[in-house]
Amino acid sequence: MGNDGSGLFSSVKRLLATLVGIAKTRVELLSVEFEEEVARLAGLAFCAALSLFFIGIAVILAVALILVAFWDDRLLALGVLAALFAAAGLYTGAVFLKKAKSKSDLFSQSLAEFSRDMSELE
Repeated sequence: MGNDGSGLFSSVKRLLATLVGIAKTRVELLSVEFEEEVARLAGLAFCAALSLFFIGIAVILAVALILVAFWDDRLLALGVLAALFAAAGLYTGAVFLKKAKSKSDLFSQSLAEFSRDMSELE
């Protein structure tokens, strides 16, 4: 009887060790996915900021060029440019809202692994 109790106890102990190992692996996977997402977002933010800076300089120079070229009709040129910039701003705002509302795949691999683990344990 003592062997059965110790065998049962060691089986439970091994099961708990296995469950803790699985949980540790999944938490590490979550951590890696989170770090990858942070690095990806930081890179995207840097590229976006740099791109916006250069595009801003190009837009300022283009507006100056257009105003100098159409100096006699500068009010009409300013009105047309203002309408174009407003349309571009509305379009990019709509694209931003669409992307902001879309579902992120952050932690999708971890959730899939958790689901697989749960189905194996059942």
